[in-house]
Amino acid sequence: MTAPTKPPQPIPAPADAPSGPPLGADLHSPVIDWFGEHARDLPWRRPEAGAWGVMVSEFMLQQTPVSRVLPVYEQWLERWPRPADLAKEAPGEAVRAWGRLGYPRRALRLHGAAVAITERHGGDVPADHAQLLALPGIGEYTAAAVASFAYGQRHPVLDTNVRRVLARAVTGVQYPPNATTAAERKLARALLPEDEPTAARWAAASMELGALVCTAKSESCHRCPIAAQCAWRLAGKPEHDGPPRKGQTYAGTDRQVRGRLLAVLREAHGPVPQAALDRVWHEPVQRARALDGLVSDGLVEPMAGGLYRLPLT
Repeated sequence: MTAPTKPPQPIPAPADAPSGPPLGADLHSPVIDWFGEHARDLPWRRPEAGAWGVMVSEFMLQQTPVSRVLPVYEQWLERWPRPADLAKEAPGEAVRAWGRLGYPRRALRLHGAAVAITERHGGDVPADHAQLLALPGIGEYTAAAVASFAYGQRHPVLDTNVRRVLARAVTGVQYPPNATTAAERKLARALLPEDEPTAARWAAASMELGALVCTAKSESCHRCPIAAQCAWRLAGKPEHDGPPRKGQTYAGTDRQVRGRLLAVLREAHGPVPQAALDRVWHEPVQRARALDGLVSDGLVEPMAGGLYRLPLT
């Protein structure tokens, strides 16, 4: 839950605004102070969440809004409060519990990470960044996020929200590139506070600023604690002149068909016949392609007699 905000006050650009981009020291304190007052009370930010709760949240929040994640997250941690609890289950149970969060391969990857944590680290999420990165399904972003948010370490945490904040406040452009670049990583490292606790706080605060204030559309500059230093705002908010930013479509895509097929399998108590899957989508070629993709991704297991189930191994 977001803390009450003060009435918005316009922040005029100062007459003697600096001509160069703001330095890290110019950004840290105002953003961290703002975070202390306005950060949402989210379960994975509470001390009792632990490193496992942070890791689960990071898997679930990828390309998925907080409002959709919250109920699934709470059910997941109630059922599997430790990695070993999830590791005991079949992978298909993780897919079933994932519900309609989308991108269900994340559920398989989280299950795989839980198995590796149980086997390699005695059931405790490792604190070492390199060990986190070595877990299956863990990339650079997730390793940095868990090390930073769960263990208070100093790592650049570059999600879409942070990238947008840095693009606007420091680089002076409306949007970051479509894919994270080496230049963005270098900038994020250069902006990190020197001491670990402040760096971890900065990572969380800049992410929250992008999620609540410096949003992709309808940014709220009047509520931004660094509006007076923002290079993009001081430049007059020039329009994006890079490659077109295409919104993701869903209706009619293979993703929609895959979702409908998985919904049948999640709700079933046993193997499902081909005929039951055929009823979820009218176009047979696309339906077959979507089902083949689910099998290839390890989300569905074919069985003898034209039956299908969620994976057991």
